[in-house]
Amino acid sequence: MSTETPDFVGDHDIDKTTLDIIESTLSNTRDEMDRVLETTAISPVIREQSDQFPLIADPQGRMVMGQFGSAIETIIDNASFGWDDLEDGDVVATNDPYMCAGAMSHTPDMLLLRPIFSEGERVGFSSQWGNLMDVGGKTPGSMPVQATSIFEEGIRLPPVKLYKGGDLDEELLETFAHNTRLPDHAEADIKALAAGTAAAEKRVQGLCDRFGTETYLEGCDAILDRTRDGMIDLIREFIPEGERYTFEDYVDDDGMGNGPIKLHLEIYREGDTVYLDWDGTDEQVPGTVNFLLNEKMFKMFTGVFLIMAFDPLLTFNDGYYDLFEVNLPSGTVVQPEFPAPLGNRLPLMARQFDVLQATFSKLIDGFSVAGSYGTSPNLVYAGTDSDGNQFQMLEILYGGIPARPGGDGLDGHSWWPLFRTVPAEYQEAYYPLSIDEYSTREDTGGAGEFRGGHGITKVYTFEEDGAITFQDDRAHTYPWGVDGGDHARTSEKKLIRSDGTEEELPSKVENVPVAAGDKLVFRTAGGGGLGDPLDRDPEVVATEVHRGLVSAEAASEEYGVVLADDGTVDEAATADRREELRANRDDLAEFDYGPLPDDDELEARIAAERSDFENRHD
Repeated sequence: MSTETPDFVGDHDIDKTTLDIIESTLSNTRDEMDRVLETTAISPVIREQSDQFPLIADPQGRMVMGQFGSAIETIIDNASFGWDDLEDGDVVATNDPYMCAGAMSHTPDMLLLRPIFSEGERVGFSSQWGNLMDVGGKTPGSMPVQATSIFEEGIRLPPVKLYKGGDLDEELLETFAHNTRLPDHAEADIKALAAGTAAAEKRVQGLCDRFGTETYLEGCDAILDRTRDGMIDLIREFIPEGERYTFEDYVDDDGMGNGPIKLHLEIYREGDTVYLDWDGTDEQVPGTVNFLLNEKMFKMFTGVFLIMAFDPLLTFNDGYYDLFEVNLPSGTVVQPEFPAPLGNRLPLMARQFDVLQATFSKLIDGFSVAGSYGTSPNLVYAGTDSDGNQFQMLEILYGGIPARPGGDGLDGHSWWPLFRTVPAEYQEAYYPLSIDEYSTREDTGGAGEFRGGHGITKVYTFEEDGAITFQDDRAHTYPWGVDGGDHARTSEKKLIRSDGTEEELPSKVENVPVAAGDKLVFRTAGGGGLGDPLDRDPEVVATEVHRGLVSAEAASEEYGVVLADDGTVDEAATADRREELRANRDDLAEFDYGPLPDDDELEARIAAERSDFENRHD
């Protein structure tokens, strides 16, 4: 029998082995929560695309394991009950972004929160939210483009107890589901979310039974402190003191003719504290792209960037939040005031990632990341089929992820790593449409030593009359390249009517009528490139030409790679071509924003595009 003293963790009365078991169990539990939800829900946006986010918190509501940040304190503070009124078996539900300070940021996101008890003591919380298919409002999918307040975006549930002591409030659930276009989906998905939180409850209680409640809670504190200590090391090593770094980028428009919309971020460090200031960002807009950015969530995003770039073994949690100070000016597009509409906040959500990483690219020596496709595009196709049955499809689409140090950007990928594509077979089996093409867009990722990810082309043929609503972005502003890399291509949308006539569409439209036989060509933007394209490995370029990712013309014009008739690299011609390109080009830019006009010209173009579209569809 060993008589060695256990190796305790810092100031915590817990040994490393026990702590690792607790942390690994919670990490696996997060995955289990997702699996339970995906195999229980019926809506494809959750079941197939995994648009949900789990969380496990300590008794104070601090996220110990999760991804999207904790809003438990805000939710309870906005409820009609208090912390001491929570009981074993309760489950709190809300889909009101303003009641959780934007932790879930539009009404289709339903959040369920379960307090976890062990032997009568509250030992934490489990939470999970997912994107419902519909919560009412003026358009199918509850993400209208032409809305000027959140009241047009569906039913909003304040923080209420959906389950009380383990008993489901059937009337409350029925009332909520009754106000949606897909009540069966809403009911099933909400119950599936509850099942996900129950899975976490079981695992946390198991840890308390195994190690004792006191040890489990000590483990939670140690996990939070371990992440905090790791973040302090990252801040000290990679973020210099004494200088302020800024970056600006633009969302195209709000879908109502207003734009471009500026985001401005300044970052600086004092001691072990990093300051992030959004002052200078544009005021909130009339349309639905406003993003109610939760302060804790933005701190989580900032920490995740540093963790994934420099120490990916660190756990994301609330432990490091006190190391970041954030200014989100009220009344701006990142902190809109009630009742501003929020339904299509994704362009601003994705663009704040771009702006954050671009500012860090200036700040962190030798580490740069380019610009992205700039949103999470979504498409809703809804109507009544020939047999009188209503249908409603909701799909999230993807684009080009930016190049990063040492690697190309991903083609046709989501911003969220765990999101997946809905299989074409699923869509064709359950909805009256066919998928004619789902492909990578050649040459849409920015050229560079490391290429930006390509956008995608998806072509739908509608088999029943209906209407489509979608939002995308980066149709007017380009995903920028960095450190000599080129900007990426922008997004495009086109309707091809059954009689062959074609219509170019803006990136954000609402309830556009479509008839059986019409086609929608949906093309998303790419990601920017990083580094000098003339330094890219010619063999890699030749392989990508063979795979249809890069054209032979782009290989020559952008990368200086000349291919022989058999597709192999002509080394001598390539050396000459690269020498020629170097001799005749301008100095490489730190950021390549693309051929942007000045703000006034772009503003006029966006307003004219919206006016022309509305005149065609009056």
